[in-house]
Amino acid sequence: MALRFYNTLTSKIEDFVPINDKEVKMYVCGPTVYDYCHMGHARAYVVFDTIRRYLQYKGYKVTYVQNFTDIDDKILRRAAELNVPPLELAEKFIEAYFEDMDRLNILRADYYPRVSQNIPSIIKMIEALVDKGYAYVSDGSVYFSVDRMADKVGVLSHQSYDALKVGARVEVDERKRNPMDFVLWKASKPGEAISWDSPWGPGRPGWHIECSAMSLQALGPNIDIHGGGMDLIFPHHESEIMQTEAYTGKPPFARYWIHNGFMLINKEKMSKSLGNFFLVRDVLKIYSPDVVRLFILNTHYQSPLDFSDAALDDTRRGLERIRNALAGVENRLRSPLQGATRIAGARSRLEESRKRFEERMDDNLDTREAIAEIFELTRDVNRWLAEGDMPAEEWREVLDLYGVYSSVLGIKWSGPMDGLFASELLQLIVEIRDAVRKKKDYETSDMIRKRLKELGIAIEDTKEGTKIKRI
Repeated sequence: MALRFYNTLTSKIEDFVPINDKEVKMYVCGPTVYDYCHMGHARAYVVFDTIRRYLQYKGYKVTYVQNFTDIDDKILRRAAELNVPPLELAEKFIEAYFEDMDRLNILRADYYPRVSQNIPSIIKMIEALVDKGYAYVSDGSVYFSVDRMADKVGVLSHQSYDALKVGARVEVDERKRNPMDFVLWKASKPGEAISWDSPWGPGRPGWHIECSAMSLQALGPNIDIHGGGMDLIFPHHESEIMQTEAYTGKPPFARYWIHNGFMLINKEKMSKSLGNFFLVRDVLKIYSPDVVRLFILNTHYQSPLDFSDAALDDTRRGLERIRNALAGVENRLRSPLQGATRIAGARSRLEESRKRFEERMDDNLDTREAIAEIFELTRDVNRWLAEGDMPAEEWREVLDLYGVYSSVLGIKWSGPMDGLFASELLQLIVEIRDAVRKKKDYETSDMIRKRLKELGIAIEDTKEGTKIKRI
């Protein structure tokens, strides 16, 4: 089966055929860095990281670009509230982004362009659009004239020009010739903390132009995959198409538009504006990065994903089943059974599993069904462990196949304990120490205290009971 993706542009699942044979140019819209990343961000970047990993597994050379919007109204407002320079605030949250995404085992992009570092190329693109008659200057700002690219309106949202124009009239801006026109360059307001000089006066870029300019700079006029969340389809991605193709005259800007579904809380989209979000770093205090990745990938990337502790707990138990089975395999390699019944058909089952996994991943990155195959194989591995033994090279082939699945999905089948499980285990150790102290076995009690101290955990005996703190 050929690799296929759902293309938002055509509303169809299509065979993936890149522009240049085995080379893939891929651009994914990055975060606006005014706060820590929430689980909605985690979903998007895990999904596109997995797409990239699978493309590489299939033998493609992927150039992956993801931007940072480090200048934006939200950043300016937050910086003013905290009384810090906007770029300093953005830098703090870019560093935090990398901390969170590195923990989720998300591979670093090849390029991370920032708006603040691409102002000259953005201005150059806007100047060209004005010169070509696709944009106009109004009161120090520059707007894109949507009527000049009317045939591109609704190409991703699949809504009519008239329907979208009615919606645009809700927010009337007298500086625009058409309510649907969008800003390319924003004139500075009095007292704004940051601006750049331009042919139209001091100001800063509009949101949509940033991604077009940075994509062009890094990847050229035509790319294979443009990705992001479904909330970016309109107006952001449609605006990108209009301004980029107007500038280059070389359609299509992107051959495949891939969008991930929303992360939901109580059936509402998780977002900071709604206040219903969970920060990645807070979730990772309780659940391991591998549990979080498995939770995200165990739902098809286009489907909505309901966030809940119950779902994460189920995921953790599932991951433990896989880890326990592989621990059993590793134990067999260390200590083969003597005189055990030889397992028949294991090698062919491994080949079948890999084929099924690939078929499901080829089918529009159906990670849910691919993971289902891994659990099916795990049941067989547990049966093999219970029923007999096989040569060491075949047990190693089991581990090698799980290694393939690990590299594609970015999930480690062995790793540190989840935060909640580790805290429960620590509490059990403390209770055991309290019990031996009551029996006046102070030697064992002191040994437990000493060993915990070596691990960076201090125990304090108080009138209120035993207290634990990290050193």
